[in-house]
Amino acid sequence: MPQIITVELKGRVPPQLVMEMSCPSCPPEEQTGKSNVRNSAVQGDGQSPVKLNVRERQGGPGHPNVSGGFGNWTALLCDYSMKSGGSHFTIPPLCLLRHCMELGVSAVRGGRKKHLADSGSLLSSPGVGFTVILISFYVGFYYNVIIAWALHYFFSSFTMELPWIHCNNTWNSPNCSDAHTSNSSDSTSLNDTFGTTPAAEYFERGVLHLHQSSGIDNLGPPRWQLTACLVLVIVLLYFSLWKGVKTSGKVVWITATMPYVVLTALLLRGVTLPGAIDGIRAYLSVDFYRLCEASVWIDAATQVCFSLGIGFGVLIAFSSYNKFTNNCYRDAIITTSINSLTSFSSGFVVFSFLGYMAQKHSVPIGDVATDGPGLIFIIYPEAIATLPLSSAWAVVFFVMLLTLGIDSSMGGMESVITGLIDEFQLLHRHRELFTLGIVLATFLLSLLCVTNGGIYVFTLLDHFAAGTSILFGVLIEAIGVAWFYGVQQFSDDIKQMTGQRPSLYWRLCWKLVSPCFLLFVVVVSVVTFRAPHYGTYIFPDWANALGWAIATSSMAMVPIYATYKFCSLPGSFREKLTYAITPERDRQLVGRGEVRQFTLRHWLLV
Repeated sequence: MPQIITVELKGRVPPQLVMEMSCPSCPPEEQTGKSNVRNSAVQGDGQSPVKLNVRERQGGPGHPNVSGGFGNWTALLCDYSMKSGGSHFTIPPLCLLRHCMELGVSAVRGGRKKHLADSGSLLSSPGVGFTVILISFYVGFYYNVIIAWALHYFFSSFTMELPWIHCNNTWNSPNCSDAHTSNSSDSTSLNDTFGTTPAAEYFERGVLHLHQSSGIDNLGPPRWQLTACLVLVIVLLYFSLWKGVKTSGKVVWITATMPYVVLTALLLRGVTLPGAIDGIRAYLSVDFYRLCEASVWIDAATQVCFSLGIGFGVLIAFSSYNKFTNNCYRDAIITTSINSLTSFSSGFVVFSFLGYMAQKHSVPIGDVATDGPGLIFIIYPEAIATLPLSSAWAVVFFVMLLTLGIDSSMGGMESVITGLIDEFQLLHRHRELFTLGIVLATFLLSLLCVTNGGIYVFTLLDHFAAGTSILFGVLIEAIGVAWFYGVQQFSDDIKQMTGQRPSLYWRLCWKLVSPCFLLFVVVVSVVTFRAPHYGTYIFPDWANALGWAIATSSMAMVPIYATYKFCSLPGSFREKLTYAITPERDRQLVGRGEVRQFTLRHWLLV
């Protein structure tokens, strides 16, 4: 969202990929301290593995993050690719893939080594755990709304004639133009044309009731239909999470596999449509000049975070259930590879339908794309409505969105729940009640997004909740692990777990390449900030200020928690500093003056 995540929204979301990892009980010698709590949740006979869902908030092309992203398969991809101008948008993510493998190894190893997913698991990066927890919490406010929209469309698809085909409904305006009887042959952009199509009016007037709101300062009441759908989503999430991986591990068998089945069906149908070849050709075209634009790389970095779940705590949370000797290299490589292949293959689905719609309306493919959730809830439904057995195809499509959304949302919520439970042990004894409290809080705040003007709140959250802040969190995590904890110590830990020491290439990337690139992306994302908008609506200054407050509130957890830990430590300033930069397990060496962080060798070794 990014999440992968992958999360699409903003060309991020969750959309994501799902990886199943076995989780037999950990060796008895490791079951001490907090690890007892974690292992008790997955204790078994050692033979029946618990299947875990590890994703990005986006896997695919994008949604909240749609993506975020659903971050998964469609919205992200289209939004990102069209902003980037073609399929060269696949190049930056592929270039970043190796960095994400490195960060993925870091996250998977971090969770497994400590048996923890808590907010303090990165002791060298105080507060980064709270940062990712807060980001995941913010994303949940609007991500579940996308699932509620998909559920609304799913129920509406059980009709002989889809409700977004004609202009004879009560919600239609006099400006509605039936797309089946008109064929735009001029240069009018579909971004304008779709403003009056039945599909656009169904989404904005029939579902959102956007015409009854003048802006974010005039939201109106929650719509009962969307509220009911949101309640169903929250109930499903709760019963998927309340027992931990014992329930979510079973649910993921459906939510992880169903999208691939539907994706295959849509691909087979999409490539047979007229104009599909033009869409695929546009998908595979490359404009290398766009690769020189910093915004393309920023969008790519954000999308990859959503897609893989980097920076959302999902990888740490789920890897904390693995056995100590689990091969984190294999997990990171499989995760990133499946994610990239899923994103790439789903691009053919998206662009085959975009090519079909472009030919149908006689406009360039670039004019078919819309910002935000328009691809999923306007363009795709209209394209499906023109197919034979359109109702059946609509049901299939929205089943895919539902499974993608639930799968991604489960990962985000699990990272919040598991992280806080590991930090505050009292919560573990009341996991069911605590989970209920988290999902209820998410539901209450999500109500703002199902009001008449809820799309404005949705857009604001999508723009600020997990953009620069998620990149900042990943940067602090990378610096904390590679520099304060130390690449050498980190490599020793991996060798202890897998029996193999990371190569020089991996160590150089951990130490230099990834932190430098992330620092560049964070700085450029702030310098090149663009205010959010929805269509022609421009957000007022106070809304942008609120958005920045949301973004900075999560980033502020790092200095706030670091200050708190520093002040709570005993001793002089030097002693406090010594303890603050020393991993918890090495603090017995502080009294003997053996603090490797105070040696030049620690900072220079790779």
